[in-house]
Amino acid sequence: MNKSSRIRLGIIVVVILLAGVTLSCQLAAPFLPQVENTEVVESPDTASSDTVIDPEEELPPGHPTVEAKVPETVPTDELEGLFAPFWEAWDIVHEQYVDQPVDDEALMNGAVQGMLQVFEQANQTTYEALPAPSADDTGTPEELEELFLPFWETWAFAHHPDDQALMQGAISGMLEALGDQHTSYMNPDEFTQANIPLDGTYEGIGAWVDPNREYLTIVSPMAGSPAEEAGLLPGDEIIAVDGDDMTGIDGNLVIRRVLGPADSKVILTIQRQGVEEPFDVEITRARITIPSVEYHMMEDDIAYVQLLNFGDETHQDLRSALQELLDQDPVGLIFDLRNNGGGFLSTAIEVTSEFIGEGVVMYEEYGDGSRDTFSADGEGLATDISLVVLINEGTASASEIVSGAIQDYNRAPLVGTTSFGKGSVQNWVPLKSNQGAIRITIARWLTPNERLIHEIGLEPDYPLAVISQAAIDEGFDIESFGLPLDQVVILSAEDIQEGRDPQLDKAVEVLLNSIGR
Repeated sequence: MNKSSRIRLGIIVVVILLAGVTLSCQLAAPFLPQVENTEVVESPDTASSDTVIDPEEELPPGHPTVEAKVPETVPTDELEGLFAPFWEAWDIVHEQYVDQPVDDEALMNGAVQGMLQVFEQANQTTYEALPAPSADDTGTPEELEELFLPFWETWAFAHHPDDQALMQGAISGMLEALGDQHTSYMNPDEFTQANIPLDGTYEGIGAWVDPNREYLTIVSPMAGSPAEEAGLLPGDEIIAVDGDDMTGIDGNLVIRRVLGPADSKVILTIQRQGVEEPFDVEITRARITIPSVEYHMMEDDIAYVQLLNFGDETHQDLRSALQELLDQDPVGLIFDLRNNGGGFLSTAIEVTSEFIGEGVVMYEEYGDGSRDTFSADGEGLATDISLVVLINEGTASASEIVSGAIQDYNRAPLVGTTSFGKGSVQNWVPLKSNQGAIRITIARWLTPNERLIHEIGLEPDYPLAVISQAAIDEGFDIESFGLPLDQVVILSAEDIQEGRDPQLDKAVEVLLNSIGR
């Protein structure tokens, strides 16, 4: 049964209710947001009491009995104003979303689902069944009047005292229909909370996160942080905080639940790939100092630089480190971007420019096919030295821009595991009259060779995964790496205590081989 058929089936249910039949049915940054559609046979205000449901159709069970109340008047005078934010969101999607053209019918069906979800969650025992409003009353654009007939017919029977919630549900459902986890609606309260500025004093667990997935997801724990000490891994999903379910909660709000005073405790319920059951992790928060660059000389005259973020001061810190190391005449350089969750795009371009003399660093491609091109500035300090780059599953966003460009120009091989795969750009667009905001994907990043990073990641030239025996004992499936067993290193507790780093060892081997030593 297609979606439009399902929408009208739902209206038939209401027709029966209007005829007096009671029916029980169910409408279906550093760590510093289904109901079946139905189809109408005829509008509720014109249907007769002998309308029947096709016996071959199956209705979802379980919804409490509801009783229709037919009002004497139809309160549609304020519908156009009520749904103005919906049409504003509709225009934003059509003007800014990265994948154009969008499917208008899919958006409309998603909006219907969103309203039905609100109706179901309200658990009403009585409601006002209204005739479907006219297009003139709703602000529906003339060219969409026919497409949106099922939408307004659904509103007519899902109508209940909180029409604002229905409208917001319609926006959420429409955006979910795009199938993009990074595009969503934030209601006014969520938008206000998400924009409360951090006061500059960071106290929390110390992890880079992605707030735009179904659950707040760990990109990488910071070195020496409580998150690292607790054993959190890239890809871990936080599905509950202190026992409170985070399903459906915007990731930016979940972040604020995890932040807290130093020395206080928080219990995170973690869902981990390769582990069958979620598990709890208790973490004691701490004051987190976010470093930018760590560097030193290694044995065999090899320079080592680890970049930990892409902040305001990162580029200058990196230049200072490179200058100090190059003054010692190293034979090569290992550039470590493991567990680097990213940061500012401008910093990513500056960092890449230190290793690539000239040329395109990345493209930012928009929904209309247009592009912005970002190029190296030609002033790099380390454009000639032999180079190897370390990446892993925690290498994300800005650090993937740098790694991708270096790989495309054959400037250096990548050693480690496939990177995180965050290569899209989101714009937060506040709606008028304090109606919340739309967070929408407006562009995707492409490497110089026009490779897509988003949800794919970068494949290393020399694959090597590292996992602890403790993680395997907890149920982690090493086959989830997708690598042969001879490319997976399992570390014992003693290995970890001694600071063994097989990926760094591999990078040294690759570098020395490249210079014939």
